[in-house]
Amino acid sequence: MTMSGLDKWYGYMKSHDAAALWDLLHPDAVFESPVVHTPQRGRDITFKYLASADKVLGGPGFKYTGEWRNANGAVLEFENEIDGIKINGVDIITFSDDGKITHFKVMVRPLKGINLLHRLMGEQLAKQ
Repeated sequence: MTMSGLDKWYGYMKSHDAAALWDLLHPDAVFESPVVHTPQRGRDITFKYLASADKVLGGPGFKYTGEWRNANGAVLEFENEIDGIKINGVDIITFSDDGKITHFKVMVRPLKGINLLHRLMGEQLAKQ
């Protein structure tokens, strides 16, 4: 994997540029949420979830605290605090050979953080 995909992801997280996110997603991208049982398949739904997550979780307190890479992906640990609840999680991202995101899985802790994100994400997704 070229690191260009991961570099572009970090760039998106700084810029919050929706067009950059869209360009980064593979047409067959799959998104796995910590609160939705089934994988969400396709660029449209993956874009909707990631753009909503950026609005809900990617605010000023958001930061990546760890990074582990392999040949075609990365695990990025993150943290933020929302409504007094410290949220900790990981983004598990897989890239195609040309640097597009093919799979994006989010895992979050603690339970009250998941519950808060579930409510806030539901509200944000309803706006789109």
